Amino acid sequence: MVCVIAKFKRFSGLNNPANGLRLIKSKTIHEFDLDYSSVLDNKNILITGGTGSFGHQMIKELTRYKPKTIRIFSRDEDKQHLMRQEFSDSPILKKMQFVIGDVRDYDRVYTAAKDIDIIFHAAALKQVPAVESHPFEAVKTNIIGAYNVVKASVARKVPKVVAISTDKAVKPVNAMGMTKALQEKLILSDDLSKDNTTFCCVRYGNVLGSRGSIVPLWDAKIAKNEPLPVTHPQMTRFMLTLSQAIDLVFYAVKNTKGGEIFVKKAPASKIVDLAQAYAQIKTNKKNYPIKYIGIRAGEKIDEILVSEEEMRRVEERKDHFVIKREEELDVDSLGKNLKVQEYGSATVKHLNQDELIKLMKQLKWVI
Repeated sequence: MVCVIAKFKRFSGLNNPANGLRLIKSKTIHEFDLDYSSVLDNKNILITGGTGSFGHQMIKELTRYKPKTIRIFSRDEDKQHLMRQEFSDSPILKKMQFVIGDVRDYDRVYTAAKDIDIIFHAAALKQVPAVESHPFEAVKTNIIGAYNVVKASVARKVPKVVAISTDKAVKPVNAMGMTKALQEKLILSDDLSKDNTTFCCVRYGNVLGSRGSIVPLWDAKIAKNEPLPVTHPQMTRFMLTLSQAIDLVFYAVKNTKGGEIFVKKAPASKIVDLAQAYAQIKTNKKNYPIKYIGIRAGEKIDEILVSEEEMRRVEERKDHFVIKREEELDVDSLGKNLKVQEYGSATVKHLNQDELIKLMKQLKWVI
């Protein structure tokens, strides 16, 4: 998107049609080359959980367009104050409105949804270990909160709602994933996806540089010349930037017909290789020390973005998988030419350390 404009070339051996790895190509990071003006200009936009990493990046990306209003809904007044300061020199600030509230509180969500055209529902409890210890708090935010957003959207006749989901909702093994899986079901429920409001979800894994991701922790460790913590030598993750995550959300807004889950194709790597590549760029040292700390409670070795079962109802596009509802399955077009194999970070080709270094430099993941 707009914050990264460096061009990057295709790396040999990385364009494998069988696993859908087509991200690295001879174009800018705007690999879709789409203009979202038709769905974003002159629109009133509400972002729940809007003071998080997602909300910050979305506002930066929205500077490319002409939204009428950007309403930031969150429960932390201090973060709202910091966000005002962050954008104090930007013309976009005049379009920003701040609403203090919690998605657990239906009345506040209903108030925030007044005159809104698009809701980006990003509010969630997402830290896996914390949710393992306090699962009911996640139920209240991730499930009841999502239900409140759905009810308010229908009541306010909001045209489009895009909910942010996670790989952990696929074959969930932890409380966070279970609540997000139920959130997907709520958002895409036939009972509520009616006349005036179109609902869809986007699903992605860990986003590099986002709040709670490993990269800020690595920065702190490198600054102290300490080993980089890695949970397991075989752990893999998809490589996705915040900018690419926002692009996926905009793509969903433009292309949804209701009831889909949009997934962006992405390269993957072992976390230990990412750590070594990141440290080499930061310190100019190869084989930076690694400390294996063990898998955290509820954590998976690999990310899965589309399950085997979901692959049977997938429409594959150039840079995306679009998961349709079961009742919309068209045997002539969906899943026809796909291997019925889950789409996960263990099944796509992994970038090696040299490829990761080149990619991070070209995409300016590392400054």
